[in-house]
Amino acid sequence: MNVYSDSSHSVLKYLKDTEVNIPNLLIMTGDFNIKDSIWDLSFPHYSTISDDLMIIADSFNLDLSIPTNQVSTRYLDTVSKTNSVIDLMFLQSRSNKLNNYSIHPEWQLSSDHAPITVSISIAEENIITSKFSIVKNSEVEENFIKDVSYIIKNIDISDLPDSNKLEDTTNSLTLSLKNAWRMNSKQVNITGHSKSWWNEECSLVLSNYRLTRSLNNWKLFKSKVKLSKQSFFNLKIQEIANKKQGSWELMN
Repeated sequence: MNVYSDSSHSVLKYLKDTEVNIPNLLIMTGDFNIKDSIWDLSFPHYSTISDDLMIIADSFNLDLSIPTNQVSTRYLDTVSKTNSVIDLMFLQSRSNKLNNYSIHPEWQLSSDHAPITVSISIAEENIITSKFSIVKNSEVEENFIKDVSYIIKNIDISDLPDSNKLEDTTNSLTLSLKNAWRMNSKQVNITGHSKSWWNEECSLVLSNYRLTRSLNNWKLFKSKVKLSKQSFFNLKIQEIANKKQGSWELMN
């Protein structure tokens, strides 16, 4: 969340007096227009406005971060006024993925404020593009059911004296069922025909994400999938309702 609070601290007053719900907020940063000895070693005074800022940050589960280089963030040309620290960054509390931020006076160019940056690690997402499957109502499905029935029918439960033997039998059953699935199932690629709700827009945003590995494109893909699902199933529910069929039809 980017914040600009004017000299009257209007934004801070709004955030303090208004119940604002922003879940999973990672960063709150910006120009807070507050001089305080807490974050400015060259400023000798304490500001009561800082208390409001800390309360607001705590409500978002954020902590004041300390920069890697404690230098001014605002630089003035006027000789009678000194540089100051009024640009701050609050990061998610107790997060081991967010480090201290950095101030870059050399990047300010014509601005009187120095840019501040922080590095955020983004875990790579793996999208499953294939799966093992058995075609419904096929001969392969019948064979798989026969194999499973045979395995269950021939479980030896005549000698289960203790929990260790029971666990061994259970593990053996699990392994046999996995082997039966592996022998009968076939690996298939997930395509637009794999899900009824999948459409060309889903394919397009997925392709964009695979090309860029961008977090924004990943979020766009997830959002598009969610909307496609909602649209598809809302239509199905409406069709069933119009046909005056029973609720069990929704399960088919």
